[in-house]
Amino acid sequence: MDKEFLYEMLSTASVSGTELELEKKIYQYMQPFADEVRGDEIGDVTAVINPDSPVKVLMTGHADEIGLMVTAIREDGMLSVCNIGGIYTATYPGHKVRVLTKNGVLYGAVLITRDLMKKADLSPHDLIIDIGASNREEAQKEVSVGDRILFDTDYRELLHERITGRALDDRLGAFIVMEALKKAKEKGCRVGVYAAATVGEETSMNGAYFVSQRVKPTMAIAVDVTYVSDYAGTDAADTGDVGIGKGPVLCANPTHHPEINQRLVEAANRCAMSVQWETATGRTGTDGDVMHKSGEGVPVALVSIPLRYMHSPAEVASLNDVQDCIELLAEFVCGLDETISLNPFV
Repeated sequence: MDKEFLYEMLSTASVSGTELELEKKIYQYMQPFADEVRGDEIGDVTAVINPDSPVKVLMTGHADEIGLMVTAIREDGMLSVCNIGGIYTATYPGHKVRVLTKNGVLYGAVLITRDLMKKADLSPHDLIIDIGASNREEAQKEVSVGDRILFDTDYRELLHERITGRALDDRLGAFIVMEALKKAKEKGCRVGVYAAATVGEETSMNGAYFVSQRVKPTMAIAVDVTYVSDYAGTDAADTGDVGIGKGPVLCANPTHHPEINQRLVEAANRCAMSVQWETATGRTGTDGDVMHKSGEGVPVALVSIPLRYMHSPAEVASLNDVQDCIELLAEFVCGLDETISLNPFV
């Protein structure tokens, strides 16, 4: 894997609605490796190999991250905010943040008081951002309503090929689908592969819908992160016995196509790779939910990267799991040919 580009992705801010800087980097990066690289009006990037094949396998990982948005500038020069995506409000007080303004990055701190930390029903509207301004007029020269805010943190390497950082959800997925396409091309893949870094998954899933509607795939695989049960306070009975460093996670779900899952298992066996299983009873909260219902209907599956401390400033994942997901997806698409049919009645 190209760790240098992965770390470049992890260092680039991309709160939902502000993904374009990161998407442009992906667009440029994939030029030497794909037969085509496409961008659309809302910022999705799709790299393609074998675009003339009638079989189209769409793989998506979302490029956006959770964060905050400025809703008002207070008289004292501090900022009121709302959430962008499913934040854990209690992780914000006392942290450094970056405010993405029209003039560039402005740094701030999230207000913290003893009374605030005692509040049982803390909400995003309780968060106040201190940018150092003395009054509203001074702050308005620097910040606008609608500006996005994210934690002022990046990645760090841990022991045993593990990493920590914000927005591993789902920069890892966007990275994996691009690297899988590269490897599939090297291995001589015969079918069409469409690797998309989508926008907006944390808020509306509009990116995956745009891409799927336009590609009209034969099948689609969402690549995202998933919860693990390998640390204190978690329970394997919730969705499955899943741990980091133990391989890609497949999903047993009534909406997921059994033959795609079976072929993923066979691809893992060919790679002598272990896979893990999680369960879901319907919606997964991933791009797969909207791709499944796009066009005339698309058979879908989900491949996930095990993740600790999801939606926090210090998510933890295994680079070995990332590499295994790349290998699995490349082997999966290379095992397909133009005779593939997912219709059990044909």
